[in-house]
Amino acid sequence: MIIKSAEYLISNVDWQKCPTPNLPEYAFIGRSNVGKSSLINMLANNEKLAKTSGTPGKTQLINHFLINQAWYLVDLPGYGFAKVSQSQRRSWEQMIENYLRKRQNLVSVFVLIDSRHTPQKLDIDFISQLGEWQIPFSLVFTKADKNTQAETSRNIKAFLNKLRETWEFLPAHFVTSTVKKTGRDAILSTIDEMNTEFKAIG
Repeated sequence: MIIKSAEYLISNVDWQKCPTPNLPEYAFIGRSNVGKSSLINMLANNEKLAKTSGTPGKTQLINHFLINQAWYLVDLPGYGFAKVSQSQRRSWEQMIENYLRKRQNLVSVFVLIDSRHTPQKLDIDFISQLGEWQIPFSLVFTKADKNTQAETSRNIKAFLNKLRETWEFLPAHFVTSTVKKTGRDAILSTIDEMNTEFKAIG
């Protein structure tokens, strides 16, 4: 897939105010500081599309981007370490849950996992929640350039083995580095295939 255009559309706290659900949509989510904005910018081939920040928890809304006038890329708030009150965190969680469970044109969720770390309970719990809600998802292991190849492979293998304890079938997974542009073509190719299926069903 060649990215010809990528534009910011709108930010919302309410899934019902999101754009008309007439195009296939893909949501990106992960722990705070997982490198989500950098990944989105890499996919869109636009370094300034999503706001990157050294401060975890910067994304606080449901952010829609229109790609190639053909599909939506959605940047969701991170889960985890943002320094906010319990009530604020709960409202974020409710906003994300409503969006994930009620958005009709949501084709798949890309869950970002920091490949520098061993399996984290927060990530496993969120993935389990997606399973309970029966929402299709893929895994995107980020920051693959930050460790040695052996360490990255070991952490990814450990994560997948952890999932095998409760999952009969593992989701597709991608290994990415925004520095080296690793994984970009594979993710866009997968989205391209899902776009074709969306049109066929529609």
